[in-house]
Order: sequence, then structure tokens, then C-alpha cells
Amino acid sequence: MIQSKKFTTEELDQIQKLRDKNQTILGQFGQIEIELILARQRYESLAKEKDDLNKQFLKFQGQEKELVEELNKKYGTGTVNLESGEFTPAKW
Repeated sequence: MIQSKKFTTEELDQIQKLRDKNQTILGQFGQIEIELILARQRYESLAKEKDDLNKQFLKFQGQEKELVEELNKKYGTGTVNLESGEFTPAKW
């Protein structure tokens, strides 16, 4: 019959410390993974927001171009003082 042996208190402490350290490391891996998931979600949200703003910007540029073309047809080229509303034709 095989006789069992007991570990010393020091050996049991070493084993327990290794297990505790292993659990700590695994917990940290889990926390990092959660943080990466949240970071990916935030990145995707920001990328969508950027895409939406880009679309708005392109639409705005089109509206601005149309207005400039319309005003150039009506008044010719020049500058406008937004405070006074006065238009000054360009000198050639």
C-alpha cells in the first residue's frame, strides 16, 4: 500500500502563494480584456461620429458652394461685410 506524505507548512504556503498569484494574474487578464472591449466600443462610436460629421461637412460645403455661386450671379465677385451687410465688388 502506498503511504501518503504531508507537505510542510512552508511548502503549503508556497503553493498557496503561487495559486493566489495565478488568480491575480488571471483576474488582471480579464480586466484588461474588458477594458479592450470598452475601448473598441468607444473607438467604434467615435468613428461613427466622425463619419457622420464628415457627411455633414460635405453637405455643408455643397450648400456653401451653391450660395456663393448664386450670390456671384446676382452681385458678381467681391466681398461682403457681415456686420453692415455691404457688398464690395472686386476690382480687376
